[in-house]
Amino acid sequence: MAESRQPRIARHKAYYTELEPGRTCLWCGCGRSRSQPYCDGSHQGTGFRPVRYTAAEKGEEVLFCGCKHTKTPPFCDGSHNDLLADYPEDDPGSEANRAIPEAARGTGGRAILNGGCYVFSTERAPRTERGALRYCTVIGPEFGSIHQSQFHFETGGGDPPVVAFGERDVVLFFTGGEAEVTISGRAFTAPIHSGVYVAPGEAFRVAGKAGAAVTFLASTGPRANAPEWLDRMPDNFDAAHPERVVALDPSQRQGMANRYFQMLVDKSVGSTVVTQFIGHIPPSKAEPHRHLYEEALIILTGAGCMWTENLKAPVGAGDVVFLPRKQLHSLEATSPEGMLVVGTIYPGDNPAINY
Repeated sequence: MAESRQPRIARHKAYYTELEPGRTCLWCGCGRSRSQPYCDGSHQGTGFRPVRYTAAEKGEEVLFCGCKHTKTPPFCDGSHNDLLADYPEDDPGSEANRAIPEAARGTGGRAILNGGCYVFSTERAPRTERGALRYCTVIGPEFGSIHQSQFHFETGGGDPPVVAFGERDVVLFFTGGEAEVTISGRAFTAPIHSGVYVAPGEAFRVAGKAGAAVTFLASTGPRANAPEWLDRMPDNFDAAHPERVVALDPSQRQGMANRYFQMLVDKSVGSTVVTQFIGHIPPSKAEPHRHLYEEALIILTGAGCMWTENLKAPVGAGDVVFLPRKQLHSLEATSPEGMLVVGTIYPGDNPAINY
């Protein structure tokens, strides 16, 4: 007879592991093994069984579940966040943290932190004009990204140009104004703080409703050097995914301990590799952690601080944080009301997974 209907929690965070091709391992599902994350036979008599996994390629990186409550064994799916009343935190006032210096902002609006992480000020960046659009590069290969790019756009009337990024997934997020968005001939209305998906090969045009000003960010995966400007709007809308705009909806929030997030652009609207979410961070400093995806975080409201190994930088509304894969980091919210942030991750589909 099984000792318990619930597995033991070996640890809340996932186990990062690099595997050689063809290597087969047994993931511990009971939480009792002394050789985590692998099975050592301690499940005998518990009713739990290990899960066999064989690596398919050289240097395959996996995150094996440590809490043993995953719904996608043997991999972490973020379920460890549901087992805690409070998100794991770090003390910003500790002696070690007080000694960490603040990184200076350069003339281009970037504060450079460890490992290629940086905080970018959209307010300070110089702009390039293209018809009714003014834009700048936020994230790109020239700034160290490997997987994604991001561009900040402003339009204040006139006839906006047609924008394309070739055979890439494109995700838009509107930070100011209500927009009329045309995607390869199909028209949509995008309210402020909504996400929009543009499929590979499609093009888009953004205009403010009734000529009003609009600001938005466009993220691409894979990365792009610059926007492409088309003479006319193509008629190649992918009708397999007719719904492309996702607005804020409190009923769609997902809890993550004392935090929450809502998925905006994901597989439900056709995006299989680039994922966008909006989330709230209460006043706190997250425990330092890493992700297996590149991430761009847009600060919508509130203020705080981004921390890496031995540097930190203040963040506020309008800033964007770029996080390379596997970079150790911690985002602190200092405003009494917390911070509202929008994240774009690539390649990845679950912002709750970390290690």
